[in-house]
Amino acid sequence: MAVQTAATAPANTSSADDSSAGTAPADLDLGPAAALSCRECGERFALGPIFACASCFGPLEVAYDLPSGSPEELRKRIEAGPNSIWRYAPLLPVPADVAEKPNLNPGFTKLVKADNLARELGVTGGLYVKDDSGNPTHSFKDRVVAIAVEAARAFGFTTLSCSSTGNLAGAVGAAAARAGFRSCVFIPHDLEQGKVVMAAVYGGELVGIEGNYDDVNRFCSELIGDPLGEGWGFVNVNLRPYYGEGSKTLAYEICEQLGWRLPDQIVIPIASGSQLTKIDKGLQELIELGLVEDKPYKIFGAQAEGCSPVSTAFKAGLDVVRPQKPDTIAKSLAIGNPADGPYVLDIARRTGGAVEDVDDERIVDAIKLLARTEGIFAETAGGVTVGVTKKLIENGVLDPSLTTVVLNTGDGLKTLDAVAATSQATATIRPSLDAFRAAGLATA
Repeated sequence: MAVQTAATAPANTSSADDSSAGTAPADLDLGPAAALSCRECGERFALGPIFACASCFGPLEVAYDLPSGSPEELRKRIEAGPNSIWRYAPLLPVPADVAEKPNLNPGFTKLVKADNLARELGVTGGLYVKDDSGNPTHSFKDRVVAIAVEAARAFGFTTLSCSSTGNLAGAVGAAAARAGFRSCVFIPHDLEQGKVVMAAVYGGELVGIEGNYDDVNRFCSELIGDPLGEGWGFVNVNLRPYYGEGSKTLAYEICEQLGWRLPDQIVIPIASGSQLTKIDKGLQELIELGLVEDKPYKIFGAQAEGCSPVSTAFKAGLDVVRPQKPDTIAKSLAIGNPADGPYVLDIARRTGGAVEDVDDERIVDAIKLLARTEGIFAETAGGVTVGVTKKLIENGVLDPSLTTVVLNTGDGLKTLDAVAATSQATATIRPSLDAFRAAGLATA
């Protein structure tokens, strides 16, 4: 089937009394998903592989016919579901039988009560780490890809692809292998070696592009509009409206794991900004459905100083995010022109949160702090989030007396170079007790 781009997206020119306008084809099964809706002008389109509004070029997102009825019954239905994101299938753009299809079953990762870290940071209201390194390819990207795979099945694509800073490439490769798709993914040429290996091992094509992530993304957008891209589902481009919905499951899980209540504060890393905006969407849906009590919550965004376009705009009081050239060890967050940046600003300001950044030195310190206190080895993005949390507390911006959730979105084994120089053997000795005593370790 032909891949539609923003330029070829079908405009909704039907009259107001045309009930078929902006509705899904009758034979398309994406569960409660009803249409695609423009986040800028609100125009609706039929479900399809499009990502931009034909009228104003605003981004599209999935609109739903959410379940009706008793919140108690919906809670029971969710709790009886599988220990994966598919327990939330009634709230996602997937068919009801999605758990029976070949997939990696990501999600329902640990929410760790981080009492040791809380003592270090002076948090008294309860500190939790949502540790998504426990997903099948060890990052939260497995969630978003799983949703995109179902859209790719529905639209008849044969090849899965993406532009990636590393984690997404591995998630697409693994999901494609499991679901029986061909994969061809594109990455910046200078990614961390661990992420390159993890993306390549699943047997699909892996293509390095000379340039940064924004260069890779531009190339993929061109490929979609070319006959070479026929039959390709780019999970974060023409399938982006569906892909983004996977991040909502983080909000669902956090609230369920807290006993069906909202956290007071949540700190989220920012790359494109999609994860943060969709977590907010998920929280709002839970409130709308009556699954959690409606109360204020604050959302904080975390960036690396070497790629901090959203943080810079927030601090300057701007509504426009000016692109930056990335220069940071946190390569998974190194998106200099984040698509959801303006929406992140809106959410941070609406909820009373903030967007902050930390430099590479504080990122490394935070990785080691989390590992030392909680036994969680985070990749550099997790170091950014923990480092920003510490900075927000020090600056009096984040309230340590409130329940706070911090996201760790990936495994530190993927970014070993960041901490390798300062994480070496304490000593090298001869195999004797005398040598051990001489090293001064016996009473350490």
